[in-house]
Amino acid sequence: KETAYYHLPGLFEFYEFYSVFLPLFYAHREYFFDWCDIGSIYGAPADCIWGGGRVGGGEHDPHEVLALLGEYGISARLTFSNSLLKAEHLSDAKCNALCRLFERSGENGVIVHSELLLQYLKSHYPELYPVSSTTKVLTDFEALKKETDRDDFRYVVPDFRLNKAYEKLNTLTESQKDKVEFLCNECCYFGCKDRKECYEAVSRRNLGEEPDFSCTSPGAEEGYRFSKAMKNPGFISVGDIQKIYLPMGFSNYKIEGRGLGSALVLEFLLYYMTKPEYQLQVREEIYLDNMLDLF
Repeated sequence: KETAYYHLPGLFEFYEFYSVFLPLFYAHREYFFDWCDIGSIYGAPADCIWGGGRVGGGEHDPHEVLALLGEYGISARLTFSNSLLKAEHLSDAKCNALCRLFERSGENGVIVHSELLLQYLKSHYPELYPVSSTTKVLTDFEALKKETDRDDFRYVVPDFRLNKAYEKLNTLTESQKDKVEFLCNECCYFGCKDRKECYEAVSRRNLGEEPDFSCTSPGAEEGYRFSKAMKNPGFISVGDIQKIYLPMGFSNYKIEGRGLGSALVLEFLLYYMTKPEYQLQVREEIYLDNMLDLF
């Protein structure tokens, strides 16, 4: 593959940041690697019971969000990956209104975990493309293959612990590879046994419950550190994308970052998308616009 498509975090949460970054990215492509582009921006507003992965953040008006992405032809994805939904949750007014708006506003998608919600979306909002969520914790390669074979999903995000299974990944067909979207910058403990339970706790919070769960993984109390993520055995570096994954035939790369703040998201975009000789210039242009929540 010749182009890496990045799927970026904070659709509602970082609207102000993207309203500055996107014009810069498209007006000054010489600042950025010519082998990469933006595939989508994902997220969910606060108080969405269908939400998952993280508790939703951001209150920005969805019409303005969609107008910004539409200006640049970027797909918007709703992160509706709650794994614990029941039939009574499907009628939620806010989530349905968002789906209606997104369906009529371009080539947009929904990141989903629940089979119940998937079938509901297919019947009610067939123009929204589904993405299989990393919250399914697909650590078994055969399970990943089966997921990529499903016609239901345009993309499948495996657990980050499959990122370096190069020999197995290279056995995938071209159509399977086209669906795989790697989570590049996960900071969580590689040996974590509680990842599903952790995501379920987030699902419960989005449903208004208070789960009895606390992360006990080594280093959890430090929170997210990009420097620590870079040392994770599952980390995909910018060099890995160029030298390993693109030549193997993989095009899609997810950058996590919801809830981390726009200053850190900028660091991700500088690292993954920006030529080293222009990183300071891009940083200055964004900082001087005063759009970063630095403190």
